[in-house]
Amino acid sequence: MFVVIFRAKIRQLDAEYVRVAARMRELALSEFGCMEFHAVTEEENEVALSYWPNEESIRAWKAHPEHVAAQEIGRKRWYESYSVQVAEVSREYQITT
Repeated sequence: MFVVIFRAKIRQLDAEYVRVAARMRELALSEFGCMEFHAVTEEENEVALSYWPNEESIRAWKAHPEHVAAQEIGRKRWYESYSVQVAEVSREYQITT
């Protein structure tokens, strides 16, 4: 399993951002094998974690035309800066009470 860590410094979010972000999440989960997708925004910082079965799924998602268009709008309008990290999860455990 792999995790994609997206961290961004927000410039300005708007109604189109909310719509596009929801569509990107739906697309990742329904068509590209994304297993989980979580995002948090605090002040001017956004962090999103998405979990994937393999790197091929991540590459396909990154190259999808709707995602490419969203990335372009993000660079121009919504984000001052961002970084993306892809890591392999080597261990996982859960504790439930």
